[in-house]
Amino acid sequence: MEWTDFPLPDAELRLARGWLAPEAAATLMEALLREVPWEVHHVRLFGRQLPSPRLSCWIGDPEASYRYSGSRFQPRPWIPALAALRGRLQDELGQPFNSVLANRYRSGADAMGWHSDDEPELGPRPLIASLSLGATRRFLLRRRDDPGQRLALDLEPGSLLLMGGDTQRHWKHALPRTARPVGERINLTFRQIFPV
Repeated sequence: MEWTDFPLPDAELRLARGWLAPEAAATLMEALLREVPWEVHHVRLFGRQLPSPRLSCWIGDPEASYRYSGSRFQPRPWIPALAALRGRLQDELGQPFNSVLANRYRSGADAMGWHSDDEPELGPRPLIASLSLGATRRFLLRRRDDPGQRLALDLEPGSLLLMGGDTQRHWKHALPRTARPVGERINLTFRQIFPV
């Protein structure tokens, strides 16, 4: 497996394009579209609860409860395809994962705004393993204390992006809307949740 390391200050960012073969990525996406109980999560913005502009599902071990944007999410049980994927990631990365956030972007109108995965449950230096399926979308990073420092990545199906070390402390990331026609995309972010 060939990894690309990105020399961002105060970040550990690695990308493996083709971590999942094209046929395996397509088969996994079809299974997830059928089997994941997709729902609209609500997030708190400017003091109001608003529907997020994508479909999501929080999946994990029973104790992997997660607080995000003013809401607490209890995990849904693992489905076989995601449990198998977790096993492969743990074996290859030597890192435990007890949960995964599945996000479904139905078109270019679905998006994720600027944020860091820096909730206390993730610990001080979390490793986030992010697998992309379906349509290629642009993923952006910008430094929290200097937004002019940026990186843009086109994440193809089957690509695995690792964000570790102090990345969440010093950088934000986003998946912006696009006006160009794009197909559906699923993103899986595997995490380890700790009790707080």
